[in-house]
Formats: sequence, C-alpha cells, structure tokens
Amino acid sequence: MEASSSEDMIIWFEEVAKNAGKVQMEILKKILEINHGVEYLEKWFGDIDVHKMDAEALQSLYTSMVPLASHADLEPYIQRIADGETSPLLTKQPITTLSLRLLFRDGLHIAPGQLKEDKSMFPSPPIAPRPLYKCSSWLQHTDQGIFLCPSFSLDLSFSDEFEFDEYILRVYPTKEGGKILEFIYGSKQFKTKGGLSAGTATTHYFASQEFKLKQQQTKSFTCSPEQVITSGDYKQSTYCHFLLGLFYSPDVEFITSTFAYCIVQALTLFEEYWIDLCNDLSQGTLSPRITLPGIRRSVLDLIKPNTHLATWVRAKCEELEGSDWYGLIPKLWPNCKYVYSIMTGSMQPYMEKLKHYAGDHLPLVSADYGSTESWIGVNMDPSCAPQNVTFTVVPAFSYFEFIPLHRQHHKPCDAVVAGGGGDDYLEDDPVPLSKVKIGQQYEIVLTTFTGLYRYRLGDVVEVSGFYKGTPKLNFLCRRKLILTVNIDKNTEQDLQLAVQKGSQPLIKSRAELVDFTSHANIVNQPGHYVVYWEIKGVVNEDVLDQCCKEMDAAFVDHGYVVSRKTNSIGPLELCIVERGTFKKIMEYFIGNGATMSQFKTPRCTTNQVLLKILNLYTIKRFRSTAYQ
Repeated sequence: MEASSSEDMIIWFEEVAKNAGKVQMEILKKILEINHGVEYLEKWFGDIDVHKMDAEALQSLYTSMVPLASHADLEPYIQRIADGETSPLLTKQPITTLSLRLLFRDGLHIAPGQLKEDKSMFPSPPIAPRPLYKCSSWLQHTDQGIFLCPSFSLDLSFSDEFEFDEYILRVYPTKEGGKILEFIYGSKQFKTKGGLSAGTATTHYFASQEFKLKQQQTKSFTCSPEQVITSGDYKQSTYCHFLLGLFYSPDVEFITSTFAYCIVQALTLFEEYWIDLCNDLSQGTLSPRITLPGIRRSVLDLIKPNTHLATWVRAKCEELEGSDWYGLIPKLWPNCKYVYSIMTGSMQPYMEKLKHYAGDHLPLVSADYGSTESWIGVNMDPSCAPQNVTFTVVPAFSYFEFIPLHRQHHKPCDAVVAGGGGDDYLEDDPVPLSKVKIGQQYEIVLTTFTGLYRYRLGDVVEVSGFYKGTPKLNFLCRRKLILTVNIDKNTEQDLQLAVQKGSQPLIKSRAELVDFTSHANIVNQPGHYVVYWEIKGVVNEDVLDQCCKEMDAAFVDHGYVVSRKTNSIGPLELCIVERGTFKKIMEYFIGNGATMSQFKTPRCTTNQVLLKILNLYTIKRFRSTAYQ
C-alpha cells in the first residue's frame, strides 16, 4: 500500500498495529537481509544465510545468538567509519553522514567534533550511523533528535514522508499557508578524519531538503529563514525568531520546539527583549545586538515598518508585565492553536512555567516519542494532558525488544558503589513487542536499519495498555541517572518527585523554582545529597528550611530512609544559586558544541566544571532536619 496523504498513513498504521507481531518479525528479517554479511553480524551469524530462513525462525536465532549491545560495543566500528573505512561494518549501504547523539552523562557533555583524536578533553561521542539510501526515505521529529531510515518493501510499506499530523489536525485543524513559530537551532557541521559530515541530528535536519519539503507539503511555513536557524548563536537566533514571529503574528498557527525547556527559555528571554523588539517592529530595523551579517540580511529582507503592530505589541507587553507574563502566548499570538513539544520525562519540571505562559485555555500537545537512534511511538491523542500522555509503538520502524525491570529493595549489608551511576533494577530476559505485559516496566532494545543490533536504549518505560496489537507506553525516565551514596538508589524520576514536593512551600511566597540539579557528595563522610535550586522571587529563609526538610523526607527509597535514620547518609543539603546560574550552565554546554534544540539540564552531575559553576554562584545553603 502506498500512502499519499496523512489519512492514508493512518489507515496504514491501523493495519500494522493490528498485525504488530507479524510486522515485527518481517521488519527484523528485512533488516538482517539488507545488512547480511556486514562485519558485526558475521561475527555472530558466520555463514548462515538469513535469506533462506522464515521470519519466525530467524527471530528466534537472532535473539539467541546476537548479544545485547551498548554504545561501547559499537564504538570501535563507528570510529572506523568516521576514520574513513568503507568496508561494510554495520550496514551494507554506504554511510556519508554521521549523526551525533549529545550525551549528558553525569552532566558531562560530549561535544561534536571531539573524536578520539581529542580525548584529552572528552571521550569519543556516540555517533549513530546514518546511511543515505537511494530508495525512498523519510525524516521524523523524535524525542531527542531526527533519524533517517530506509523504506522497505513489505506488503504494508509505503514510500513517502511519514507523518502522523493527521492525529493533531483532527483535533486542532490549521489553515493552509499559516506560519509556525519554531524555536529551533542548528550548530556547525564538521568533517571527520575520513571526510564524512557529522553534526547533531537536528542540525542535519534543519539544513536538509526534507525540512523545506515538509513545509511545502503541509503548507505551513516556519517564520524564520535558514540563516536564523543555523546561526550557531542561540541568543541572536532567539531574538530573530521572536521578531519574525511577531511580524507574522496573525498568521501563527502553532508554536513548537524540540523540548519544552527551549520554549520556556526563549519566553524568559522575551521578557528582556520586548522593548527592542517593539522598536524594530515599528521602524523595520534590526537591533544592534544582532551582529551576524547573514542573519541581518535575511531578516531585513523580510520585515517592514509596522507602527500599528508595534503599538499593539507594546500595549500587550505592558499589560503582561503587570501579570508576571501570564498568558503571554495567546495574548501575542491570538490565532495560535496549540504549543507542541516534548513534555515528558526530564521536561516535566518546566511544565508549570510553560502552562503559565500558555494561560488557561491554550492546549499543550506532547510530541511523539523517539530518539536519535530510532523513532518509537506516536501520541495518538493530542488532546491528552502531557502528564497523562501515552505513546503507541509504531512496529514498522525498528525491531523492538523489551527488558523486564524490577526495582530492588536493599538490605544494609548490600554492596553498592557510591557516588552515582549504578542501577536499581533486576532484569529478566528480553521479550518481543507482542509479549509485553500491562503494568510492567521495561528498558527498550532496538535493532535498526541503520546498523544498531540489539542496542540498549537506556529508556525506562511502562506498558499502560494496547492499541490493537501494539503496546502503549508511558515514558518514565532514563536509566542510570540516579543519586546513590550508600545502599540508596534514587532515579531521575525519584529526584523529580522529591523536588516537586519540596518546592510546594514556594507557592505561598509567590516564588517559583526555575531549574535544579543534584550531586551525591561522598568526599565528606557521611556522604549526602546536594540539590541546587535557582529560584525566581524573594523567599524567607524559614520557608527554604522547610523546603529542604520536605524534599529530604520525600525520598522514599527504603535504602535512603534506613541510611538517613542510622546517619550513614547525612542530611540533604539545599543550595540556592544566583539567578542566571543555569543559563550559564546552558551556555557552557552550547559553547562546547551542543545546540539549544538538544540541550537538557543534567539532573545529577559529577562534572567538576558544572560543580564549580554551581558552587561559585551558591548564595545560601540549608541542611535538612527531617530525621532529627
């Protein structure tokens, strides 16, 4: 079946969802046939001819012979590709582009361009191979970037750009020729030693023909030209995004960015920029703060003086200032139908602020779920509140396996490595997509067309139900992003819940938590948790003492509670940092090669540079009295 419209793709998806188990076996067979004979697979398959096997037998053979893999297992092959080796290592198709996955392991950013030759600063980065196929292909926004994969010749296949816009359009229809205010950012691409182009996945996408083609096909056009998107200076890009977004204000149909954090960060900057923006709108000029010639030319070619619009925006902004910018988005973009972004997982702490900017009635739509390695699931119910969203797995894009996970309960004698980076799960053997159970937590394992074989993604999900034969997932957290000092094990989700509860007393003070991170301090004994907060507003020290105490008590992990009661873990320390500290952290990462479109504040860090910044700008410290 060939899909020629969004409606056709919905029909296609209904079919693959109904036959998910069969489709998965056929997808795996097609992946292994396409890449038969590559060095990595030959190590396990030897001279077995996968073309002569039926799909079910091949699935059983594959999962019994090929081991689970992490990036460390694939890194030597990826490095050889980056260095210019052209023999089929991971894929049969020639690889001409490498997509960087930005990592924030323990707060350490691994920057583009720093491969093994530059190991003195950073370890070599995970690079997901991205073959460019002569056959039809498609690009799709995902949870942590964009991926490119080949189309395939199953009975249920299609060859066109694959989108599930129809689900959103059914609920929030937009007009043809409308504008999209997109807070999107590219970074510099570079050449590897072997001459391959490398860069972040979003950078590849925003510079691609597919990005332009998508706008033409959907008849919805981004406000900003390519020069603004790819400038490499997020402040100058953000200013111009706003100027053009206001210039086209009546035509803006929705507002989007990769992550909710990016939208919140941009709107925070708007509070500083609005006076200059009004002046530029009135005069058809561009502020001196914009210094890059390419940006200046591209923006000045588009805008014209509009005194009436500038006066209207100025009046709205003066009104908004008095209400702490509540409802900023619908006030300035009255025809905006919704805000679209990734709003789950580590984006949850920014949702209250985003709701504040969106006001009472503007819908917040959670984007689909995926990763740089593969797209995973679609949000079939755009009207669902972000905190309740589920993602329906698309069984035709990769071969999915799921490792059942069970939380451990530690005894005081259990040996645990202190300082973070451990794990708190017991594992069962991986199961195929068709065998997952409702209510069970899993880690996702991927086998992709682009050369990843039984690759552990590191995402922890819970199965909430099924749509026909394919599971619906709740994203919970990243695995191994945890605090641990002794026998305690607290995940990113545990930390977020504790911070959420601990920050409740701020509401009475009309203050808000801007951002946070944490660190397991094991230098001084007993070790203890250190949590860094940036706060907007004035808060009495008694209130912050209460916040510290309630946050400490909110960690309910059995190992932590026992250790606190026996004083083998010391009182939690709450550090209040100066306003703008987390912006400095973001600028540090961006200065080392990250893009705004892919930046996420690390929730737990051992990075000494980050800790130096945090401690340098700490202005108040509090210690918990929860267990006294």
